Amino acid sequence: MIKVGCCGWAVKGGKKAYFELFNLIELQDTFYKLPKIETAKKWREMAPISFEFTLKAWQVITHPHTSPTWRRVKLKIETNKLDKYGFLRPTEENFRAWEDTLDICHALNAKICVFQTPPSFGFSSDNVRNVEQFFSSIKRDQVKIAWEPRGSWNENLNVVKQLCNSLDLIHVVDIFKREPVSRTSICYIRLHGIGKGEVNYRYKYTNEDLNLLLEKVKKLLSSYEEVYVLFNNIYMADDALRFKKLVESKGI
Repeated sequence: MIKVGCCGWAVKGGKKAYFELFNLIELQDTFYKLPKIETAKKWREMAPISFEFTLKAWQVITHPHTSPTWRRVKLKIETNKLDKYGFLRPTEENFRAWEDTLDICHALNAKICVFQTPPSFGFSSDNVRNVEQFFSSIKRDQVKIAWEPRGSWNENLNVVKQLCNSLDLIHVVDIFKREPVSRTSICYIRLHGIGKGEVNYRYKYTNEDLNLLLEKVKKLLSSYEEVYVLFNNIYMADDALRFKKLVESKGI
């Protein structure tokens, strides 16, 4: 099965318009600031029964307090505790932030939560230890954990593979840049635009790109039961809809 959606409410007309076009969304709101439980439940109630939410884990778990995006966190934290957050540190503060994120997963009936670690959280023995200790310690309540490592991890995919397989993590990739290395039933793709760097959000996918993407995804279906394809670029709504129609036209 191929599931297609956007990273965020990208369709003009709001949530109702989005529900009419897609059956899947990866929420970005949860990365910047967790919504209230009541708000998350309202979104779930608004959506069709078959609609699926995935979400991006709260940034206070993955990103340090020096990250520019922390401006939107709006948490009152004592200065001496700021270094307890971020970088998947196995701290009481990060574990509590995960518990809060997990509550939102339950409110949305989301089965996948995406942890995107920043390039500053690169491959090192300390960070390997953080990954191991954090993910082996948290409760999941049947929520699947997907990890998108950035920076120097991508030069050490043998370690990423070992960590994903030992900790039961879904390796999140941009399939135009690299192949997933985790042995799971789910493949999770986030598309950030084609270009020299890791991200090129201003890129608009061509018809040739989408046909190539479909060929790549079809090959993945021989190894995975479900392939999630999430577009994360400025033109994500149009690109995702075009790809969804392409998939449907092929009878997949």
